[in-house]
Amino acid sequence: MTATRVDDFTRGWTAWRRLREAELTEPHGWLSLTAFHWLRETPAQLPDLPGLWSGGDFARLTAVAADGLRFEGRAVDGVLTFDLEKAGAPAWVERGRRRIEVALRGGRFAARVRDPKAPTRTGFNGIPCFPPDPDWAVTGRYLAFDEPLDAVVGSARGDLSHLLRLTGEIDFTVAGRRQSLLASTTDNGALSVLFSDRTNGDTTAAWRSLSLAPASEDGAVVLDFNRAQNLPCAFTEFGTCPKPVDANALSVAVTAGEQRPQRPL
Repeated sequence: MTATRVDDFTRGWTAWRRLREAELTEPHGWLSLTAFHWLRETPAQLPDLPGLWSGGDFARLTAVAADGLRFEGRAVDGVLTFDLEKAGAPAWVERGRRRIEVALRGGRFAARVRDPKAPTRTGFNGIPCFPPDPDWAVTGRYLAFDEPLDAVVGSARGDLSHLLRLTGEIDFTVAGRRQSLLASTTDNGALSVLFSDRTNGDTTAAWRSLSLAPASEDGAVVLDFNRAQNLPCAFTEFGTCPKPVDANALSVAVTAGEQRPQRPL
């Protein structure tokens, strides 16, 4: 690779890194998490939050206007029911600058608090990364399965599991060794993988993610490990991130991408 192409590669990676850190530090981004609560069937108060919260057949919130809780711009005054399965996305309740995410996780309802004043956000000083190296951007071959494969995996929480829908396998060679990763497909056709490698527990988080452009017609796909990202659970104890499938443990040390961050004390 010529010096000009290396410079272009580094500039592209630097721009990606700046955008990545800007997204992380948004007021209600992943660094703003301050609490996670499973909702019980019986309505109950949650620490430092007004109202009564429950999660039986539906997630519900009972509050009065004086509690200062708002949903879709209106004060919550009475019983509010969240049909999260129909919506296909979390619901958001606001109280001042805080936002409470009402979500469905593993068939159970939960509330997670996001606060711009979270120490993980106010104390953030960047993500340590390996220096960009073009040798860690490799071309692989994606082969789609005839039918998606559903795999149950653990998560960053011991009381939660996830269902991953795997759509195909990517074969590639990196650091002189042949490897493969099982991938998922996003709504826009892009590919996503969760993986671990030989650096885990040393310089990187327990597992990382990699987003890939859609494969070409012949299955070619670029895996740029310089853009391997930490999952939210690397930054906060309130993450619910899924683990990779066992098959996605690479036999090489991926000395590229994001390293293990330090959490504020």
